[in-house]
Amino acid sequence: MPSIELQIENGVAKITFNRPETFNSFNREMALLLQKTLDECSVNSEVRAIILTGNGKAFCAGQDLKEVTSPELNPGFRKILEEHYNPIIERIRAIEKPIIAAVNGVAAGAGANIALACDIVVASETASFIQAFSKIGLIPDSAGTFFLPRLIGFQKASALMMLGDKVSAKDAEQLGMLYKVFSVETFHEEVNALGIQLAQMPTKALGLTKRLLNQSLTHNLKEQLAMESDLQIEAAESEDYAEGVNAFIEKRKPVFKGK
Repeated sequence: MPSIELQIENGVAKITFNRPETFNSFNREMALLLQKTLDECSVNSEVRAIILTGNGKAFCAGQDLKEVTSPELNPGFRKILEEHYNPIIERIRAIEKPIIAAVNGVAAGAGANIALACDIVVASETASFIQAFSKIGLIPDSAGTFFLPRLIGFQKASALMMLGDKVSAKDAEQLGMLYKVFSVETFHEEVNALGIQLAQMPTKALGLTKRLLNQSLTHNLKEQLAMESDLQIEAAESEDYAEGVNAFIEKRKPVFKGK
């Protein structure tokens, strides 16, 4: 049974963490397979939006501690970070297609921070988030110290990371960690609909928007305004822009192709 499942339908690639017996915690094989799968989705023209989710009760419980406590399995923390988690986060931010984290259950440690690195985070009402690192004497990784303070503010991020509090989906929504919470009954239907909605949008412009958001984390105002000008010109030269304007004038629904 593969640790990562991929299903492509209606322009949406659903990537599912598939180690439910370990609450979808990462071992080396799963981390490398996720990178390979993200790479495949990045270059596949049929894929216009991506969903990350988990099988079973959890989204992802972070690192499989059995791997790091077994001498014959342990790749070492430097290898885990530099070859597993850091490349995953870099891919999520670099792929110029919208990526949804569909958090179906607990998201802990690196699992929580992978979710927070995505473009849109939605959660089941039974989901939860925990910066579990301090519980075992580690520090947050997988860009948690980069994204969480920017999402919810320095003080709250600091407290959650140091205390290791579990945050319910509803509280996470109120804090600004995620976009929406869905009921258990409608979760999968809502997630699929959101993926299809994004896939039918002008994904060329969405990719450029993602590039701008990435740079906004380090740019000053003048640099950001200049980049907006450049990318707006690029967007205005796209087929999607022409289609969007024509559809508006003709009072019909646009058919975007991401070009």
